[in-house]
Amino acid sequence: MRNYIGLIHKDPDSDYGVSFPDFPGVITAGTDLDDARRMAQEALEFHVEGMIEDGEAIPEPSSLEAVMADPDNRDGVAVLIALKTTARKAVRLNITLPEDVLMAIDAYAEAHGLTRSGFLAQAARRQMVGSA
Repeated sequence: MRNYIGLIHKDPDSDYGVSFPDFPGVITAGTDLDDARRMAQEALEFHVEGMIEDGEAIPEPSSLEAVMADPDNRDGVAVLIALKTTARKAVRLNITLPEDVLMAIDAYAEAHGLTRSGFLAQAARRQMVGSA
């Protein structure tokens, strides 16, 4: 299990926000510190699972020194967030779909911040759970 640094930010009249220097763009929030940590772990695991499904490399965790050396990170409080996702090998496959279905998949995935592969994997999991 790897631990990544999450930075907790709190402005007056806001929830506790969490960002990850090793995963730019991955952010979440919680109503209190416990909720923020819980949401941070969920966001990190979801993002990394998508990266694995897309065959992307998962970065090694940065050191606290490296994270805090960036002036943009100094206003956050560093916490360790455990990544409990087990690395799975992504497998490339070739499928055939009607063009209009593929276009609809791509549009939906993009609108929801997903890749085509990530969307198809989620849809397959939902379908298998729903029919079990």
